[in-house]
Amino acid sequence: MKNKKLWIAAIAIALIAAFFVFDLGKYLSLEYLKQQHQTILDFYSENRLITIAMFFLLYVAVAALSLPGAAILTLAAGAIFGLAIGLIIVSFASTIGATLAFLISRFMFRETVQTKFGSQLETINQGVEKEGAFYLFTLRLIPVVPFFVVNLLMGLTPIKAMVFAWVSQLGMLPGTAVFVNAGDQLSKIESLSDILSPSLLAAFALLGIFPIAAKKLLNLYKNRAAKHS
Repeated sequence: MKNKKLWIAAIAIALIAAFFVFDLGKYLSLEYLKQQHQTILDFYSENRLITIAMFFLLYVAVAALSLPGAAILTLAAGAIFGLAIGLIIVSFASTIGATLAFLISRFMFRETVQTKFGSQLETINQGVEKEGAFYLFTLRLIPVVPFFVVNLLMGLTPIKAMVFAWVSQLGMLPGTAVFVNAGDQLSKIESLSDILSPSLLAAFALLGIFPIAAKKLLNLYKNRAAKHS
């Protein structure tokens, strides 16, 4: 077990280090995407399946290793593949990447964290077991906590991997759709802040809070009904 953890840690660190040492982030920038947009479209028109496969694997790797650039890749999906195909690609690639990051975090750190801080985390663990899906859904809709932080922290909790995967995919879908759709208007976008307006963020916040609020109100109603019965 210890050797496996060391190997996984070594591979992850090597890949992340290579990303920064060779300045690969410049290829995941809005400026580079705009410059190479037509070239990529030409390649896609002649090599559709290869382009989709390469893009899918790249997105999974970026998400799994918690590298910067997922937002730009989501824009690129819309700019290259269009809304329908781009949304499908990003939805599944981001979910798979996030789940891999979640599983790596769980395998590498959960046992140690729970052993050392189990008593302090008992209340949090119980809350996640009962309502973890609701809280995860809210976090995915409202970008208060960064995407990669949610993946890593949730790996330390008792939430089941399958629940993490489907709730993440559902919760990320609205934001993914907004960014993929914006990719169709790539020439008009100067920064990522041009995409998420305050009103749109507020709408996501209300949508994310609604399931938790509805559950709390339902439980309150049941408790009052039980007292009067």
